[in-house]
Amino acid sequence: MVLADLGADVVKVEDPRVGDYLRAFPPAKGGMGGRFLAVNRGKRSLALDLKAPAGRDALLRMAEQADVVVESFRPGVLDKLGVGYEALRAKNPKIVVCSISGYGATGPYVHRAGHDLNYIALAGVLGMTGAKDGTPVMPGVQVADLAGGALWSATGILAALIGRERTGQGAHLDISMTEGALTLLAAELGNFDCGAKPPTRGAETLNGGLACYGVYQASDGRYLAVGALEPKFWLALNTAIGRPPVAAELIAPDQERIRRELAAIFATKPAGEWAHLLAAHDCCVEVVLEVEELSAHPLHVERGVFFTMDGGGKVGPIQQVRTPLGAPTSPAPPPTLGQHTGEVLESYGFSAGEIAALRS
Repeated sequence: MVLADLGADVVKVEDPRVGDYLRAFPPAKGGMGGRFLAVNRGKRSLALDLKAPAGRDALLRMAEQADVVVESFRPGVLDKLGVGYEALRAKNPKIVVCSISGYGATGPYVHRAGHDLNYIALAGVLGMTGAKDGTPVMPGVQVADLAGGALWSATGILAALIGRERTGQGAHLDISMTEGALTLLAAELGNFDCGAKPPTRGAETLNGGLACYGVYQASDGRYLAVGALEPKFWLALNTAIGRPPVAAELIAPDQERIRRELAAIFATKPAGEWAHLLAAHDCCVEVVLEVEELSAHPLHVERGVFFTMDGGGKVGPIQQVRTPLGAPTSPAPPPTLGQHTGEVLESYGFSAGEIAALRS
């Protein structure tokens, strides 16, 4: 979707019988799952049976003109289907193949099944999330899928395309979602390498170890995210809430005492009142928004983060979120299964007779 937003012609190759499993994943609108609607704008759907020789040959023929092939089967599946990297490269030496898998294309976990929770467990990310001495807590978003897999893939694809312009050769990108998530721990691993104690949940600078950087509940049950990490912000915060400012408290050993004192103060006013009061002091405090509040927040409204597009047919209007790279100029709605099969094949040079033969 990121590449489609940037202007790429993205063809989503789907099994004719089932298609993308997210299509039917509830909740749904007009028969299309909400998660599917959220990440499939700007794509054309081609229904193609890669297990059939005709389908395999059609994909190989398309590869002669394609720039990039993205796949997320388990390692080795494309080869079994006859459309692996070597087969694709034989048709087009400049092609870039991006293979996204849970644990990478080599190593002892090549054929092991997994999901985001498993990947962040082996990446150490899950172990860093939660209260000190408590159970690891699942993040509220799919870290390995999106940050570990999708974003690293988009970055690698763009780099490979630049490299191709210089060398004339394509590339095969081996993207491990586990490794992509693990790289998010680079700073903590750097501290550990310098002799610090093994980093863990609820005990480090940015995951709960310091009172100046944490979440506090207001009197109305809402929460405040306090990020007064630097001395100037810490002093400004304490001045604003009427607590004697002491810069040395930032790294004092008795963080629990300081946290209790802050918690007692924040519990005296509603979150909105605190937000209004503290905004004038520029001390890094924001109200924790719930998902249903996002689209109406002044920041997101002014920045145009949300936009609505016509999903067509039974779907109707659907809300979309732009990426930080900007909103697409005129995005097509998420496609129905096989919606563009004939159109795509024709654009890749297939005749009407060849398309009819494939359909049959």
